[in-house]
Amino acid sequence: MDKPLLRHVVLLKFKDESSPEDIQKVEEAFIALKDKISLIKDFEWGTNNSPEGLNKGLTHCFFVTFESEKDRDDYLPHPAHKEFVDLLLPHLDDVTVVDYWAK
Repeated sequence: MDKPLLRHVVLLKFKDESSPEDIQKVEEAFIALKDKISLIKDFEWGTNNSPEGLNKGLTHCFFVTFESEKDRDDYLPHPAHKEFVDLLLPHLDDVTVVDYWAK
């Protein structure tokens, strides 16, 4: 059996006053983390398109995969991640983060 992987799911809601260009800069900065932080084993993202209307304003999903909790814990204070968070915060209205071991 393959080694289980740790999934780090980040759901974002942007401020109403954030422009599409601002949001695109945040998207690009998050996407760039996969090339800046070798601890990231896989990465995918997308925007909500559910017809159910249950997203509570959360529009973006980022799905980051790690091999261990240590890798995730080292990622969080990583300078590239901190730089991303600094770019995100002025545009962030709400965030939900869920981490789980894939089964």
